[in-house]
Amino acid sequence: MNSDKKKVLFVCTHNAVRSQIAEAFLNHIYGDRYMAFSAGSDPSQIDPIVIMVMQEFGIDLRDYKSKGLDVFRYDRFDYVVTVCDQAQETCPYFPEGHERIHKSFTDPAKFQGSPDEVLKEYRRIRDEINKWIEKEFI
Repeated sequence: MNSDKKKVLFVCTHNAVRSQIAEAFLNHIYGDRYMAFSAGSDPSQIDPIVIMVMQEFGIDLRDYKSKGLDVFRYDRFDYVVTVCDQAQETCPYFPEGHERIHKSFTDPAKFQGSPDEVLKEYRRIRDEINKWIEKEFI
C-alpha cells in the first residue's frame, strides 16, 4: 500500500449507488494519488443499474459489495465525503479523519418513470458525480 496516496471514504445511506460511483471514479481517474473506499450508514446491496452504467465507462463493479461504516471505524482517512444529506446527518465522527466534505447528489433509485427514463437518470447522476470528482480531487 502506497502511504503517499490520500485515503478517501465516500458515505451515503445504503452504499448502493452514489458512494459506489464516487469510489469507483476516484480510483479510476486519480488512483495514482488516492485510495477511495465507500460505506453506508444503512448498507444494503449495490444497485444492478449502477453496475450497468459504470460498465459503460469500462469500470467493473460486479465484485463490489455494500459495506457499513463499522468496517472503517478505526481507519484513518484524509477525507470523509458524504454524498447525500441523510448520510451527512448520520455520519459518525471519525477521530482519524482529517477533513469532512459534503456534496449531495440526487438518489436515482428514487426516480419514477419508464425503464428508459430511469436509466437516463442513473446516467445523469453518474456523469454529475464524475464531473465533480474530476474537479474536486485534482
